[in-house]
Amino acid sequence: MTPEARAKNIKVLIFDVDGVLTDGQIFVIPNAEGNGIEAKPFSAHDGLGISLGRLGGLRIGIITKRNSQTVAIRARDLKLEFVYQGQAHKMNAIREILQKTGYTLDQLAYVGDDVIDLPVMRQCGLAIATANARQQVKAIAHHVTPNAGGFGAGRDAIDFILTAQGTLEKVIEQYLDESDSSAASADVGTGNM
Repeated sequence: MTPEARAKNIKVLIFDVDGVLTDGQIFVIPNAEGNGIEAKPFSAHDGLGISLGRLGGLRIGIITKRNSQTVAIRARDLKLEFVYQGQAHKMNAIREILQKTGYTLDQLAYVGDDVIDLPVMRQCGLAIATANARQQVKAIAHHVTPNAGGFGAGRDAIDFILTAQGTLEKVIEQYLDESDSSAASADVGTGNM
């Protein structure tokens, strides 16, 4: 089955975070108490892509091994439906998401970049690797994004799925229509987190 054929069936899209929605760097800034404040760079292209994905009917979330207040804040701003942190074994969260939604593994796409993502990518309907993914991940992916994590790979994944489903251009026009209330409700936050 072609990657495009797989993408036509996708209803749920799940992203890893570090190396996928970020470039994989983790900045630790010391505070006055001697603890670290974590910061990560996210791409605005991915944020707008998530709005488009929602308008296109995708249910979107993240699963990450790390626990991070930075990720929690960004997930809230992106209005993600599924947010799972501290997940060393990501299939547990996948099973819970599928149970909540009633969808099946073949209706789920997953975007990953490193070996921790392999168990999900080996089983999901559409496995997407970022351009910066480890070779083991690219080897099993159905599709590899043209851009690296943190530089629009999330948007690439959404554009690929919506293009395969024949809805990308319609969804973009819907997003741009200021009189369309569904576009406003699908949009991400305005920052000021």
